[in-house]
Amino acid sequence: MIEESGQVVDVEGGFAWIESERTSTCGGCSMHSGCGTGVIAKLLGQRRLRLRVVNSIDAGVGDRVVIGIPEPALVRGSLAVYAVPLAALFCGALAGNGIAMLWFPPLAEGGAIGGALCGLAAGFAWLRGFSRRTGNNPAWQPVILRRVYSRLAATGEGGPVLINHSTLEKF
Repeated sequence: MIEESGQVVDVEGGFAWIESERTSTCGGCSMHSGCGTGVIAKLLGQRRLRLRVVNSIDAGVGDRVVIGIPEPALVRGSLAVYAVPLAALFCGALAGNGIAMLWFPPLAEGGAIGGALCGLAAGFAWLRGFSRRTGNNPAWQPVILRRVYSRLAATGEGGPVLINHSTLEKF
């Protein structure tokens, strides 16, 4: 389970909108002064990121929470976002080149470029359908694992804070 902390900024139905600060791993690296990633992180600054997550513990607006996503979902999602469009681009380039070589060999390079663009478009179309299929699937959604701080307990309105540990089904 990959975890991140954030604050609940809105609640709608069984979901919560969490605002989390983007962090860079550059703070723990000894090469931070000479690394391009560190320079980019400094230029972009600390921006806030909003995520829609499953509200499994009924957290309220203002609560500080820990959210998590299963590692297999993150790996599969990363492969879908990066590998599928790239593979489709290469397959399209090979197909376009092959077809152009059969019909008009001098335009083989143009056929490869056109095929690559068509393949990339097909990869993005597949990715759009994949996103729609997995968009509401709980196995692919980040969830609130536990409450770190409740605004109600801090103001004395809510009584004691119960920390719930949510369990997720493994793939």
